[in-house]
Amino acid sequence: MTKIHPGRFSASNDSGFVVFLIGMRINRPWKVSSWLPVSKAMPKMQKELAERPELGCLGMQNWFGRTTLSVQYWRDFDSLNAYARSPDHPHLPAWRAFNSAVSDSGDVGIWHETYMVQPGKFESVYGNMPVFGLAAAFTHVRASAVGQSAAKRIGATNEDLTAVDPY
Repeated sequence: MTKIHPGRFSASNDSGFVVFLIGMRINRPWKVSSWLPVSKAMPKMQKELAERPELGCLGMQNWFGRTTLSVQYWRDFDSLNAYARSPDHPHLPAWRAFNSAVSDSGDVGIWHETYMVQPGKFESVYGNMPVFGLAAAFTHVRASAVGQSAAKRIGATNEDLTAVDPY
């Protein structure tokens, strides 16, 4: 079982990073030949990224349903872009195969969003959770170490005024 950390925690990181959201949506579930290759491609990529931290992916979490979501944390945009375009990794062949086989059929959708986060311009809190999200990609610290309030943690104020007493 995953270890739960009782109390309030946050993530600590002094440098910028990239948050990359990627997923697919099964529009026509009966068109298995369209969406199955897409769904099989992602685990290969994620296995490689987990085994090769030098590629720049710092961590990820996945959720599955009709629309899938992978939240990935990258060292920088250059690392993410280099991985996406490299013929030496599984992403580029999968991208080409999708464009060739599925194109604009509408059977399956793919999507991604990329956010470049500047140093000190993020905040997080995890209450009674396992190490998760940014804290898994960076350093897991007690919330009190970086601020009890979201405004303090994200650097919007020097005051640490909470709306509810923290535990």
